[in-house]
Amino acid sequence: MNTAVGLILRAEQIAIFATGVVLWLANGGPPLLLIPAWLLVVPLALIGVGWWTQVGWMVLAGAVFTTHVGLDRALGYGLKLPTDFRDTHLGRIGKG
Repeated sequence: MNTAVGLILRAEQIAIFATGVVLWLANGGPPLLLIPAWLLVVPLALIGVGWWTQVGWMVLAGAVFTTHVGLDRALGYGLKLPTDFRDTHLGRIGKG
């Protein structure tokens, strides 16, 4: 992957990660529960429905997943390709 493109993608994903952290904290999410809550699903739907219905826990669930996605992408762990678990849309991860 082109180095400049890779840097732009990583910067974008760091911004997504930061957005999720800010949403989590701004909506009363406990900082110590941020990491364990990363495994929640459907971030944008949760944020949208939570905001619309004013259900805080839904916004928190969407925010925490957003942080998970952003950090994974920033660290180079992209969407997995069917060829191999280590093949991602951001390039190959791991040794070798």
